[in-house]
Amino acid sequence: MCANFDRHLMETAMSKAVITITDAEFETEVLKAEQPVLVYFWASWCGPCQLMSPLINSAATKYSDRLKVVKMEIDPNPLTVKQYQVEGVPALRLFQGQEVLISTEGVIGKDKLLELLDTHLNRN
Repeated sequence: MCANFDRHLMETAMSKAVITITDAEFETEVLKAEQPVLVYFWASWCGPCQLMSPLINSAATKYSDRLKVVKMEIDPNPLTVKQYQVEGVPALRLFQGQEVLISTEGVIGKDKLLELLDTHLNRN
């Protein structure tokens, strides 16, 4: 019981580093952010998204000093999905201001995610 409780606390703390946003919040939370923002597009019905979520939480914790991480469910937020041409989930977009630095669709592994983020975040 104690191990499960500890794991739950850790997962809760990690997930607090990732902010859930909507179409209405996208401009303020992403495009006007002072630091780079990783947007994780997902869907509740998407099995592969279940695989990516822990990696996104981990990246949010690891890069918390220089990266903002947000997630956006695609079905209730069609405007942003269309504007940034999200055609499949899970999908990632790394923004610096209004510029998209990284665009991926489909599951990527932890090593690939960290490599992509390190490449772009170490330049700033």
